Amino acid sequence: MAVSAGARPRSRFLRGQMAENNIAKIAVSGVPFQLDRPYDYTIPDELHGAVKPGVRVTVPFGRANRPTEGVVLAVVGDSSFEKKLKPVSAALDGEPLLTPEQIKLAIWMHERFFCTVHEAVRAMLPAGLWFREDGRRRVSDKYVEIARLAVPAEEAAEAAEQRRRKAPQQSELLRTLCAVGQASVAELREFTGASARSFKALVEAGFVETESVQVFRRPERAAEAREPLPELTEGQKRAFDGILAMADGKKAGAALLFGVTGSGKTTVYIRLIAKLLERGRGSLLLVPEIALTPQMLRTFTAYFGDDIAVLHSSLSAGERCDEWRRLKNGEARVAIGTRSAVFAPVENLGLIIIDEEQEDTYKSENAPRYHARDVAKFRCAQSGALLLLGSATPDVESRYYAAEGRYGYFTLPGRFNNMALPEVEIVDMKRELRRGNGGSISARLGEELEANLGRGEQSILFLNRRGANRLITCVDCGYTYRCPNCSVSLTYHSYGRKLMCHQCGYTRRPDERCPECGGHLSYVGTGTQKLEEELGELFPGVGILRMDADTVSAAGGHDALLARFVDERVPILIGTQMVTKGLNFENVTLVGVISADQSLYAGDFRAAERTFSLITQVIGRSGRFERPGRAVIQTYTPENQVIRQAAGQDYESFYASEIEMRRLQQSPPFTELLAVTMSGADEAQVLKCASRVRAELCAAASRADGTRVLGPAPLSILKVNNKYRYRVTLCAVPGSGLRRAVADIIVRLSADKEFRGVSIYADTNPLD
Repeated sequence: MAVSAGARPRSRFLRGQMAENNIAKIAVSGVPFQLDRPYDYTIPDELHGAVKPGVRVTVPFGRANRPTEGVVLAVVGDSSFEKKLKPVSAALDGEPLLTPEQIKLAIWMHERFFCTVHEAVRAMLPAGLWFREDGRRRVSDKYVEIARLAVPAEEAAEAAEQRRRKAPQQSELLRTLCAVGQASVAELREFTGASARSFKALVEAGFVETESVQVFRRPERAAEAREPLPELTEGQKRAFDGILAMADGKKAGAALLFGVTGSGKTTVYIRLIAKLLERGRGSLLLVPEIALTPQMLRTFTAYFGDDIAVLHSSLSAGERCDEWRRLKNGEARVAIGTRSAVFAPVENLGLIIIDEEQEDTYKSENAPRYHARDVAKFRCAQSGALLLLGSATPDVESRYYAAEGRYGYFTLPGRFNNMALPEVEIVDMKRELRRGNGGSISARLGEELEANLGRGEQSILFLNRRGANRLITCVDCGYTYRCPNCSVSLTYHSYGRKLMCHQCGYTRRPDERCPECGGHLSYVGTGTQKLEEELGELFPGVGILRMDADTVSAAGGHDALLARFVDERVPILIGTQMVTKGLNFENVTLVGVISADQSLYAGDFRAAERTFSLITQVIGRSGRFERPGRAVIQTYTPENQVIRQAAGQDYESFYASEIEMRRLQQSPPFTELLAVTMSGADEAQVLKCASRVRAELCAAASRADGTRVLGPAPLSILKVNNKYRYRVTLCAVPGSGLRRAVADIIVRLSADKEFRGVSIYADTNPLD
């Protein structure tokens, strides 16, 4: 029986009466963080041997004995509760899905990321392995009927000749099986044109036998011959040797590989993975965007073939489930994927690579709110593996740890083919306005685009805002369309002529005139749709592709768009941050940054770092092969230091100024931010709860030196989906031990009836 926290421990005598290893400690699904703990259940005799750590089970939970799914964390011989325990109802898995190391990881995530153990487990396993409410698995295993000869080939060939005239389909089936040995029934019938009746006749006659065989659903990929490993340049060889020496160590470690865009970091990754495979150890490669996965997969498959498994959300549930199984079974030893692939069950893990490690996409914004880098560190510590962080614009914290000696530090200062970095020009958009150009494309960028079109070269334009216009406003009364559920303006999308909230998805049609005063409506700001329309007017008939969340929503959308850009040599690609990193196009020689200021004044301590990284990365897409590259940065603040440092591709200068600013602000890496967020429909109640959290955090912080409590303050978007959101932030020295105090405050206030209806959760170093 699941027991409340107030139950008294069993007496020593009663504990002695318990059968050995008869108690399962289970993480139950659906419980809130404040009630999360291992719940004790007895193991019935008929389930002994089936209920093991790592197996999912069904248990009766709560007063109503509601059938609830859980995960067995341990099997022990005793319980500390004296009430009669309830029995486990059923075991859902034949063998454990989680290893002991993964169970430890789930418990660590519970402590580190303020989530329940079951939430951590759900993040680890593909969705297809979970069950529906009716008890069926979301994705069933796929089986194929395989046909093979049941008699010697000579006898089958003789029978085929005898049936050549009277039963030509049976004859063709037998001849084909004599040639190929075995094949799936569906493929065999399709190839020979035989009917189901003809095939059945051969089975009944004893010439053919069938077997149902499980097969893995695999993402489509081109079948290519294995290529020899790429050669390393002198600079790459130095980095490779140093990193490999760390990977050969007996202890876990971490290293930072800093290389300018186009320096060949991927080549170093390939050689490291190959060397680890030679030594019987698996590897894991994370990329920040789904758009990068197909290109990276093609590259690595050419060298490692079926040793590669891919994991990301654009796969079908069946494909993702089967790729996970291939890794767990040891049929694939290298996993490539996005953030959630950090949990991939790679056997004998020796190396985790996080490419473009500075990207925000490695941080989950939903429970469990983990950062892939933190999870990777824990996994490396468990398995004695090496964590390799790679980037042309490393995270400021990672660069600081490298400077402090916590990480190994390796550099690739030049491009692999000795090509120069792109020439960059900064355009002052205030001057463009004074000259009467109110469009999104400056005269200088327009000239460069025209020159590229004349030479048959391709261009990439980066604008990190989708839609057509940021908002619609009345020029007479100032009215703007706002979301009724969120405290944001609606974004206008010209395709479908609709206004949309990018927070909750609310949509509506715009009016012809202002709904308040009947005045004229003005369309303000530019998104990727509007930019596409402007380019169509500037360059009629020129092919333009747009890559944003609206155009790549379908499965495989990223890959299809990028394939068109390459194969059809489409002159211009417009995109959001999807186009800023990891892409390698031979014919791209021009990059335009449409609005460099957009992320610079976001009110976040990472704003400068994020802006520098985006600009530097997208500039690096230009001139990566034989033709020299150029870039045009459009900005209203051309003298801004960050924009100038990005234009000069000068990361070290940026880092030196940014780390001093962080030191003055006492922000990460000098402190750790533990943010407690409250949300609810009643703003006054949410604010009251936030004030209480602040008071309790101040009391806890008074016992630790060097801590500050900030807030309560509204989030940058106060209301989302009719829920008001306030936050209190604890700035603490890393390792100060205040994480437990934060968890206790959440548990206590979540159970307080005064704050019923208020949701409370905590996050480490949040993105917003």
